[in-house]
Amino acid sequence: MEINTKETATIFKALGDENRLRILLLLTTGEKCACKLLEKIQVTQPTMSHHMKILCDAGLVTGRKEGKWMHYSISKEGALSARQCFDLLINAETTQNTNDKSCREK
Repeated sequence: MEINTKETATIFKALGDENRLRILLLLTTGEKCACKLLEKIQVTQPTMSHHMKILCDAGLVTGRKEGKWMHYSISKEGALSARQCFDLLINAETTQNTNDKSCREK
């Protein structure tokens, strides 16, 4: 399996902000309304929207609209994808060393 560098960069960008990590931690206990996230994170509504867009674009969070409110939750598929990207990166050295060794033996 190869690393999709664009997808991986998008995921790590989403994870590379303290407020977005706080949002993810809040969502680990289940779906939350944007208004509840705003109370806990204490940022402006436009800033919260910006953070949520980045998390949703990375596939880490999904949103659903209920009336005028957005409700957010962690995407299981997105979390799995992020984990796979990370696993590929941390195992790349092992894979690279194996590939290098194979190349030298030929």
